[in-house]
Amino acid sequence: MRASKTNRKKTATKTNRAGLKKQSKTQLPTFLAVIMALVAGAIFSFSLAPYGIWPLALISPAILYALLISPITNKRAFLLGQAYGVGYWCVGAFWLYNSIHTYGNVPAPLAILAIGVMGLGMGLFHALMAVVFNRFVGKQPFAFASLWTLQEWLKTWVLTGFPWLFVGYAFTEQAWLSSLAPVFGVLAVSFVAVLLASSMVEVFRSRAGYLLISLVPVLAAVALHLVSPQWTQAKDTPNLTVSLVQGNIPQEQKWLTELRGKTLQIYASMTKSEWDSDVVIWPESSIPMFQTQVLPFMSGIANIAEETDTTWVVGVPFVDGAAYNPETDPYPPFYNSVIAMGDGKAGVYKKQRLVPFGEYVPFSGVLNVFPSLSLGIMNFSRGDANQNALSVAGQKMGSAICYEVAYPDTTRKNAVGSDFMLTVSNDAWFGTTAGPLQHLQMVQMRALETGRWFVRSTNNGVTAIIDHNGNIIKRAPQFERVVLRGEVQARQGKTPYVSHGNTPVLIFIGILLLLSVLGFVAKNRAMRGK
Repeated sequence: MRASKTNRKKTATKTNRAGLKKQSKTQLPTFLAVIMALVAGAIFSFSLAPYGIWPLALISPAILYALLISPITNKRAFLLGQAYGVGYWCVGAFWLYNSIHTYGNVPAPLAILAIGVMGLGMGLFHALMAVVFNRFVGKQPFAFASLWTLQEWLKTWVLTGFPWLFVGYAFTEQAWLSSLAPVFGVLAVSFVAVLLASSMVEVFRSRAGYLLISLVPVLAAVALHLVSPQWTQAKDTPNLTVSLVQGNIPQEQKWLTELRGKTLQIYASMTKSEWDSDVVIWPESSIPMFQTQVLPFMSGIANIAEETDTTWVVGVPFVDGAAYNPETDPYPPFYNSVIAMGDGKAGVYKKQRLVPFGEYVPFSGVLNVFPSLSLGIMNFSRGDANQNALSVAGQKMGSAICYEVAYPDTTRKNAVGSDFMLTVSNDAWFGTTAGPLQHLQMVQMRALETGRWFVRSTNNGVTAIIDHNGNIIKRAPQFERVVLRGEVQARQGKTPYVSHGNTPVLIFIGILLLLSVLGFVAKNRAMRGK
């Protein structure tokens, strides 16, 4: 019996190898397939802002699926996934080059090399996804879409995460699919889009049944759009009037000691005519000093705000002297924060999600054990995960500072108990690239997910007011010194996504992957039995 089983395994192995060799004769050469995968990944970013060619968000993953579905080795699957990921990230996040080269003073060749290294690192998500798809699950659209969604979710937390370039963002303004966002979040939009894309490939293999099944969630999304359920409701209070002050301070001047006073003068001067608004907002780090260094200035502005029944919200680095213990700490903890002052109230929100190498050095605790390796950089501290919404003009304002609005789950939690949301940013690091516009698109998706209006206050753009359906109500021009005035509606209630987060989607794709693995194992056993 054992000899018989061994012989069957050997025969099956030989058959598989023979099949791979036979298939390889009809496949594209590996080099050409890798180039196709690289190009497929590169074109994806044009589905996002500012280009908005959303069909590319279907075509791009469809090409990768088509390259992976034939019998191939794990090595080839890895190369195809890696090539796709490199194209995906090196083009989609090339805006990082501007901050590395222009403001980091890194020579152009080295800056390009850094982008390449980033692409290789982030590309591993697609590479590992491709290997798992090739080796452990049946090659069909449900497994592919589930693995794709899983790797997007992993990018929200692995090594602190870099949750950028999700497929779902391409459909932010396509209500026929984005209507899923308030229910299941951006990951659900990604899943349905990738399922539809891979199912269309199956039509060319005479397996149209997959496309018919994939149309079910699409039709459900269309039905949601047509029914247009109101997951949240407007509060019975007047709209708040807001003034968003865009100082347009050049990044190369922003942190110069000799120009700090001029920066404060610019913002104070632009605000003089805005004290009839309910809320005046200055963007992230608009005060380029710790609050302890400018107490007289901030107190003066706060007094004006209180006298005019206005709430002043300002982005400023915040030193928490009360939490400082000189016997155990080398320096007091400090945070990237927004502070609300005036109108008889004050509060602080401290940023939770920090930018690696921008606001902290990863593994710096390990480096400090070896002084010769220490970079000598002071790290910002992380804000607590359970911060209350700030009280602003009689309403509750949830907050998200810059990069952390890219994290769906963090923003979801910050929206709990809020009437509207604030996000402040300084995207001057990225100049005229697509980065700030991709960032704005993510805010639109967060508005959809949370059912809340967002006010987005930035140094040089894109400053905007966004409603609970993700629509841009007002927008200031980029790279101009301007005040954007408008109204914000307070809303109450929770969307299903705010209530349950990513849990339903993760359970669903987990079940699909389990069924895919079981089906794959059963099929292999049946083949070995023959």
